[in-house]
Amino acid sequence: MDATPYLLVQLSDTHITHPGRLISGRVDTAAALRHAVERVLQLRPRPVAVLITGDLVDAGHPAEYAQLRELLQPLIDAGLPLALVPGNHDARAPLQAAFAGLPQVHCGEPGATAIQYALDLPGPLRLVVLDSVLPGRPEGGFDEARLSQADALLAARPDVPTLVALHHPPHATGLAVMDHMSLQHGLAGFEALIARHPHVRRVACGHLHRLTLGQVAHAAALSAPSPAHQVALELATDAPLAITQEPAGWLIHAWGPGLPLVSHLAHAGDHPPLPEL
Repeated sequence: MDATPYLLVQLSDTHITHPGRLISGRVDTAAALRHAVERVLQLRPRPVAVLITGDLVDAGHPAEYAQLRELLQPLIDAGLPLALVPGNHDARAPLQAAFAGLPQVHCGEPGATAIQYALDLPGPLRLVVLDSVLPGRPEGGFDEARLSQADALLAARPDVPTLVALHHPPHATGLAVMDHMSLQHGLAGFEALIARHPHVRRVACGHLHRLTLGQVAHAAALSAPSPAHQVALELATDAPLAITQEPAGWLIHAWGPGLPLVSHLAHAGDHPPLPEL
């Protein structure tokens, strides 16, 4: 039996801005994403899809999405399905307009009030994308309509292991400033949603610009680092928000015959193995 694993790459918080601009005058997010895309294309086995969990661009401007599409074009040309998740820095209409007409780029139904959808992957694994964005606000939330739609998406395939993706972390992390901007509204409803669906094996999010591991009901909840800049690990309750150039990275979720859903941290940059002794 072929034991080759299936891979789902999770990028997050790419924060692409206008061409030539730097985030905070220091961080070249375009160069960081270009490097991440190059590394994804080098992965073996070939990923079955690439998930990007929000804050795709920095200000929701059409010109930013145009640059994002250009940077993601090598993945599109390689035929890799892309699953896009909106974050609090995103704007739904310009996001969908930028990728209109590309059947392998998934970003919800045009004109929908929320970008929520399911994608069946081999293995099998089901990816369910949920929209936690509250326009104009940094924190996230779910209303009853979104939770009801999410419930229907999850109930459609109760026999298939499922990864749920959203932007905002659905639990506290101890990063005080970021916790004020986490999933603040409808949190109990989201926890009850996951608890009702035992086939949900993982909840994957972004927003935090660093790797964290938590839990929602029975499911492990992971946040992905950014391929560009990270939020400083400051756990004092009065610590200000600060960014750092800690190693950039992304997550690789792997599964397959004899392999449960396992998530790996991949660092950006070149890290050759040590020479043999």
